[in-house]
Amino acid sequence: MVDLTALLTDLATESEQLDALVAPLPPQDWQRPTPATGWTIAHQIAHLAWTDHVARLAATDTEAFYASVTAAPDPGRLVDDGAAAFLAPPAVLLTRWREGRSALAAALAAAPAGEKLPWYGTRMSPASMATARIMETWAHGEDVAEALGVTRPATDRLRHIAYLGFRTVGHSFAAHGRAVPTAPVRVELTAPGGENWTFGPADAADRVTGPALDFCLLVTRRRHRADTALVATGPVADGWLDVAQAFAGPPGTGRAPRTTASGAQP
Repeated sequence: MVDLTALLTDLATESEQLDALVAPLPPQDWQRPTPATGWTIAHQIAHLAWTDHVARLAATDTEAFYASVTAAPDPGRLVDDGAAAFLAPPAVLLTRWREGRSALAAALAAAPAGEKLPWYGTRMSPASMATARIMETWAHGEDVAEALGVTRPATDRLRHIAYLGFRTVGHSFAAHGRAVPTAPVRVELTAPGGENWTFGPADAADRVTGPALDFCLLVTRRRHRADTALVATGPVADGWLDVAQAFAGPPGTGRAPRTTASGAQP
């Protein structure tokens, strides 16, 4: 059984580490561009604050959550508009994010066991929602770190993201308008500490192997597959690495390869 308390603890830790990265920044550094086109560091934190807000609505007020969806003037810009709406001076934005993530954690902890919360195109258990928030916080934290020229150490919290990436094989194909495969996929990853993380049937013909960090970067669409050490065996696994996506919503353009066929930086 999934331990929601442990998930919420890991979510808090992931958030606190990103908080420690941005809190000391002078105001001008909040305007640094990040790898997400058109988004500054402030946009990244505002997005997390907005998503925590709507996730809390999903956990506490279903009608208000659905109203926020139907009231959106342009569903295709829901994410961008949400981030823009939560932008504020750094001190205000930090407080908004901190209070919002704390309120969300309390709401998820209080959600009745077995309840499914509404989300964009799906429904999620409180544990799945917490896992998704870990994934988003880590992924947007990577964007912030890259903007600052910082390399963050990989941790065992990546296991949550790797598992979510594995669970969303079918969603990845569907989000890109492709037929959802029926063949199972085996995922074998080398964790940051050197142990192995495995998901899926051991006898599956289709396999993905490689570093857990690379897999998490891929399924959050923070890296092109050409810039990872992941190896795909079988047509389903190979096709999956082109479309892997652990988050809800449209896939966007993804990241361009950082290296050319010769291995040189473009």
